[in-house]
Amino acid sequence: MVRQDYNWVVNHKRVHRIMKKLNIKAIIRKKSPYKRYHYKRAGRIYDNLLKRNFHADNPNEKLVTDITEFKVHNTTLYLSVIMDLYNNELIASQLSSKNDIKLVEDTMHEAFKGKRNETDTDTIIHSDQGMQYRSNKYHQLIQEYNLTPSMSRKGTCLDNACVEGFFSHFKAEAFILYSFKSVKEAYKSVEKYIHYYNNQRYQKRLNRMTPAQYFIKWTEYQANSLVV
Repeated sequence: MVRQDYNWVVNHKRVHRIMKKLNIKAIIRKKSPYKRYHYKRAGRIYDNLLKRNFHADNPNEKLVTDITEFKVHNTTLYLSVIMDLYNNELIASQLSSKNDIKLVEDTMHEAFKGKRNETDTDTIIHSDQGMQYRSNKYHQLIQEYNLTPSMSRKGTCLDNACVEGFFSHFKAEAFILYSFKSVKEAYKSVEKYIHYYNNQRYQKRLNRMTPAQYFIKWTEYQANSLVV
């Protein structure tokens, strides 16, 4: 493994030996304790264009979106995100106490309001068959931002495995790294974790860079290509 900010190169087996000696245990991700609610599949259903091909050659080529829920004391909160599969960056996130279409609408507006998401290529946005994503309002948002919709097959969470993987990390790590003593603190802590995930959390798939660093590499490559 590589700790790039310190220029450390350490074999993962050595890390394991040291952790065992110091009785340090890694965070083990558990299955979500929250129930999955199944709704009648009324509304629009889109074809599965992604087909579990999670590789993207450029930013804004393939996006995935979903909503997860977690509890802070007796309050259930819903986290909606949009992830860019090019570098696993969360380009938008919204937290709400209501799992409704406004949550998805606010997430979409956050993702596409800036120049970061301007693109000359078709952008696929993939979701599950949740009621929000089958709504007429979501269809309007798709058209407004000139996106190509894609949907997982019914009851097949692996069709959206990347964003599901993020939620798994979030639930395992965020409650350890940050405080969730109240709903108010949860909002601040989720924001901190998203920033940490995008800017400080190294990923093996990204050549041991953070999503932000990987995106900067892409912009540098594009700039050098224009110079040549």
